[in-house]
Amino acid sequence: MSKFSRKLQKLHDTAPKMETAILVTLIRQQQSEQEVEEHLDELAFLAETLGAKTVYRFTQRMEKPDIRTFVGSGKLEDIKSYVEHFEVDMVIFDDDLSPSQMRNLENEIKVKIYDRSLLILDIFLQRAQTAQAKTQVELARFQYLLPRLTNMWTHLERQRGGTGTRGGAGEKEIETDKRDIRAKITLLKEKLLDIEKQGITQRKSRKGIVRVALVGYTNVGKSTLMNLVTKTDILAENKLFATVDSTVRKVVLDTIPFLLSDTVGFIRKLPTHLIESFKSTLDEIREADLLVHVVDISHHAFEDHIGVVTQTLNEIKAGDKPVLLVFNKIDLVDQMPSEEESLHISEHELQETRYVDFKALSDAYEKKTGIKPVFMAAASAENVEEFRDALLTEVKKQHRKIYPHYLENEVIDWSEKESFD
Repeated sequence: MSKFSRKLQKLHDTAPKMETAILVTLIRQQQSEQEVEEHLDELAFLAETLGAKTVYRFTQRMEKPDIRTFVGSGKLEDIKSYVEHFEVDMVIFDDDLSPSQMRNLENEIKVKIYDRSLLILDIFLQRAQTAQAKTQVELARFQYLLPRLTNMWTHLERQRGGTGTRGGAGEKEIETDKRDIRAKITLLKEKLLDIEKQGITQRKSRKGIVRVALVGYTNVGKSTLMNLVTKTDILAENKLFATVDSTVRKVVLDTIPFLLSDTVGFIRKLPTHLIESFKSTLDEIREADLLVHVVDISHHAFEDHIGVVTQTLNEIKAGDKPVLLVFNKIDLVDQMPSEEESLHISEHELQETRYVDFKALSDAYEKKTGIKPVFMAAASAENVEEFRDALLTEVKKQHRKIYPHYLENEVIDWSEKESFD
């Protein structure tokens, strides 16, 4: 073996190996198998975002979780056997576990146990960049973990990147650990208050200018659209929660200035602690004059995603704002063919291709919101002119509310200008 080959082999041997995970969920009576698989696909994507590879999925048809171990005793034995035989690193549940369920499962399975909320919290902790986002996530995570302290507390903190935890904490030191965490929660709340005061001052200085917020399910392309509009370089990855921090940029269209903010993506079963802790970030949405709701039309559950976002907006008291719906990633689907066109398409192609009726969607949502949706592909800038025109129309409406005597300027020939000056 050459010196170079030995060096490569050494790098391969010492490289950190991806942790393995199995997923667990219950199938309720009302759920279809397709729906369950969709939820597990999303959970696997979350696990991958955290850095874990899914190796198996366990499902059990039960209307209610077992009060002690979430799954039944037989299924628990199957999970334990699989974990021991294949040396799996973690078990991830698609629902939230009670403190007693978490403790019992840790004692039974003897590996790291994640429920959905803890998984999302750890992803947020991994992704947060600004002091505000880091403080918000740490606070949410400590609030979530406090009632779940077990003899594996120190082990979990060491594995999940916790800070300030002493080694060797066991059952005898749980009360001491709880005091430590309560003290950390108090300090984090005080720190967050100071940060939020600065944010309030910043937002007050933005009065007199239209504020637009990008909202949507996670991984729908909000950051890509933000980069397209503002010509900036915000992180945009094909991962869930690629962007956790809120970003605000000034944009000028047709001499009308406005502020555009990219906000954290929503997801089903978003942890309550996280929603509460991200108050200042969500204020960007609450205080916006216009919401641009970005939807990944290529996802087969995009209508469910719209429902999750709408429900979350209502929960944070932002459901009454004007909304421009943007169906993104149209380059990954095909327009529904007419009856005549379908005669010339093979049956195999009709079954294999994902078709979407753009016109029916447009008519339905325009009737519902009063604003015609836009269909585009932000990554390739397809239909970007249509989006720009629709955005400008809605921004002008809000601008007139602030400046009632605003008069339209002469029409500008956009063909001679760069998009989004």
